Amino acid sequence: MSLFSKENRDALTGPLNLNNPVAVQVLGICSALAVTSQLEPAIVMGLSVTVITAFSNVIISLLRKTIPNRIRIIVQLVVVAALVTLVSQVLKAYAYDVSVQLSVYVGLIITNCILMGRLEAFAMMNGPWESFLDGIGNGLGYAWVLVAVGFVRELLGNGTLLGLRVIPECIYASNGGFYVNNGMMTMPAMALILLGCLIWALRAINKEA
Repeated sequence: MSLFSKENRDALTGPLNLNNPVAVQVLGICSALAVTSQLEPAIVMGLSVTVITAFSNVIISLLRKTIPNRIRIIVQLVVVAALVTLVSQVLKAYAYDVSVQLSVYVGLIITNCILMGRLEAFAMMNGPWESFLDGIGNGLGYAWVLVAVGFVRELLGNGTLLGLRVIPECIYASNGGFYVNNGMMTMPAMALILLGCLIWALRAINKEA
């Protein structure tokens, strides 16, 4: 089978749109709401989930024929927990401020329903390469939703992106202008509203979803 056969391309690109884990399957909502008040933690969380989903899929796919059925969930959790621990330590070593912002949500990747769902539904039944593509696709599908919500929330809530001033100070009401930051954007309720709007838009565009 070709490395980039139609089935493999679908496994990689499907979760980005028609089979998006957040917008279509409505999975991983908790972390999507919790880490999107700013763009940087949203990007880091999305990349972390992508890496963990891809490599846990590969590992479980390699082990799938040797894992007794009655303990398969335990084995999956052990593999995911090991990868999450590695990612958490890397973040603490090289991106400590972001690690603090993400708080417990990096650890909670262990129970992320997107990740566990792909292990059970795909990696246990497919080869390593197909599972790797599926993990990358679902991780990036999750990540772009977080980044989109984080982009809007930080821009309209703080007037910044990645901590850098984007909306000029001169147009703020405090400086004689007309603009005021939307404080609602920094609240969890607005994350839910934005995510709901994004889900509606994607489903309206993609009638198949």
